[in-house]
Amino acid sequence: MPGRLQGKIAIVTGSSSGLGRAIAFAYASEGASICCVDLYPFPRNQINPRTGKADDFNNRDTSGEATHDALQHQFGPNRSIFIETDVTKAAEVESAVDGCVEKFGRLDIMANNAGISVESTHTRALGVHETSEEDWDKTMAINAKGVFLGCKYAVRQMLDQEILDGEKDRGWIVNTASVQGLVAYFGTPSYCAAKGAVVQLTKQVALDYAPHRIHCNALCPGFLRTTMTQNLQSDPELQKEIDKAHPFGGMGSVEDVARAAVFLASDDARWVTGVPLPVDGGYLTL
Repeated sequence: MPGRLQGKIAIVTGSSSGLGRAIAFAYASEGASICCVDLYPFPRNQINPRTGKADDFNNRDTSGEATHDALQHQFGPNRSIFIETDVTKAAEVESAVDGCVEKFGRLDIMANNAGISVESTHTRALGVHETSEEDWDKTMAINAKGVFLGCKYAVRQMLDQEILDGEKDRGWIVNTASVQGLVAYFGTPSYCAAKGAVVQLTKQVALDYAPHRIHCNALCPGFLRTTMTQNLQSDPELQKEIDKAHPFGGMGSVEDVARAAVFLASDDARWVTGVPLPVDGGYLTL
């Protein structure tokens, strides 16, 4: 049976690791062709051997298979490409959208997932009075400006192309925010601020482009077992606290959230726009 995204063309930013990689596979399994957009093709190294904490964003694990290569092996050689992109630079994001359209002919789905938590790489939590301007600027550039640029150039392309035969909608934008865009968490001032910006940008884009039948929604994941939460996972006491904060039994998996990303990019969500959707194991109910 055809998948829910059969024949659609999707860009997934931050596709090399964690949630981005899971979204790319979920979209491909539902029939979409994938433009993997990231600064690196390979996933982040999980643990810094010196500190035992989360490793630097720029350190990569090249022992496995890059996302686009894995997609090609599983779904066929013409179903995915990789476009090296710094999402903080307008020219590179514009070029990524253009490169996707050049390869596949159009753009139907934009998953603005690329993001970092500089704060998660520190050996202890830092309050706002201890947060460096460098950490703030880097977080806002990737987590907020990167989503803005992704929306900007995706919308421009979607407005310029014809709606597919038999379709009612022109395009689907799925932004990755966080539960920390809805409620605060200790020692993450720049991350909370950036994800809050993503939530509000999502609503604003949804409002402006609803008349053009462009959907814009946000995923708000709870705490997931990824490299970003490695510091939590390596602290048994903190891990217990985080597990208790998720009524469904602890931290989630990237596949849990990727399923919701499919829904928000499909016709199942044809009357849904401007929604920050918690996928959090009940975290926000407490």
